[in-house]
Amino acid sequence: MEKTSVEITTEYIQLGQFLKLAGIASTGGHAKILLAEAEIKVNGESENRRGKKLYNGDTVYVEGFGMFEVSRQTVQ
Repeated sequence: MEKTSVEITTEYIQLGQFLKLAGIASTGGHAKILLAEAEIKVNGESENRRGKKLYNGDTVYVEGFGMFEVSRQTVQ
């Protein structure tokens, strides 16, 4: 399965915010519903907490949307 890279500019991003940034959820409320109803895995482990911190290199699988990788943009 091909991974879609999602760039962040901070050290970490919370899972709920990541779902919005990746275009999977349109609002925070939508992210909450997705976490309750869809299969979501972070680094192969089932996850349902909006506040779960994701770091550079973490992978996120969202049922029906595919695989995503967190990529931290380096600022120079």
